[in-house]
Amino acid sequence: MDPRRLLPALTAVACALVVATLVVVVARPDPAPRPRLASPASSPSAPQAERSGPAAVLAAWDERRSAAWAEGDARALGRLYADGSGAGAADVRLLRDYGRRGLRVEGMVTQVLALRVAARSPGRLELVVTDRVVGAEAVGSGASVSLPVERPSTRRVALVREGARWVVAEVRDQDSAAVSTSRTSSSSKS
Repeated sequence: MDPRRLLPALTAVACALVVATLVVVVARPDPAPRPRLASPASSPSAPQAERSGPAAVLAAWDERRSAAWAEGDARALGRLYADGSGAGAADVRLLRDYGRRGLRVEGMVTQVLALRVAARSPGRLELVVTDRVVGAEAVGSGASVSLPVERPSTRRVALVREGARWVVAEVRDQDSAAVSTSRTSSSSKS
């Protein structure tokens, strides 16, 4: 199968998560206690960087996700998701598809266009994020292939705390106003 056929699907998944991360980075930090999260390059003995707020939680998660994709590390990627997460299974499956073709995805940058905290508790964050991924390249033994820039999309991302780390439990697409209006406008009138 031509790896360029997988590009739209990978781009959509990557964009959603990267955009969510950037939205969180841009968002105002909250006064909640700072969770300690490891950076993607840290080892168990390395000092942990302190971060705060939902935007920082998502940014740290996205950094680890981007590193796993760039390294082609399906196990590391899988650990970023809660057990049974459909989004996690799809992300790992796509990473493995690229790996079977001798490809890694580097340079994923998420442009966060909007971020809203929909719900929050000590062990759960639900964020509504509008984002898109740009700059990603499929890199292998041959020439690299730039992945297409996707259109912005809005998703609801649920993160849950597992011990000292946050993992993604669920990602759901959100209807845009344009989609809702299109459905309403196309309804038949008697």
